[in-house]
Amino acid sequence: MAQQDWKSRLGVVYSTNPDFQYETAQQQAEAETLPPEKQRLVVRIDRRRRAGKQVTLVEGFTGRSEDLAALARTLKTRCGVGGSASDGEILIQGDLRDKVVALLTSLGYNAKRGN
Repeated sequence: MAQQDWKSRLGVVYSTNPDFQYETAQQQAEAETLPPEKQRLVVRIDRRRRAGKQVTLVEGFTGRSEDLAALARTLKTRCGVGGSASDGEILIQGDLRDKVVALLTSLGYNAKRGN
């Protein structure tokens, strides 16, 4: 299948300069994952947009999405509940703030309970 480069240039006004070279914006590289002792994680509870259900949010993770997913998988497994990881935060189903803070500190993270 041919690469369809023209789709990324929609809406671009072309120059009459014959030496003009169009350059697309490069993808931003993900930040390297900080070591656990340098991470500052906040564990809080949230009920917004969830039909009154309580979820535990872990916010403040800095690093690659693969490392975030691995940490979320570890927390979900040890808590025995479901959840997800996206946009630098981990969502754990239920009110498990104390347990999640204890697990994160045992893994070497700087975690504190938010609200």
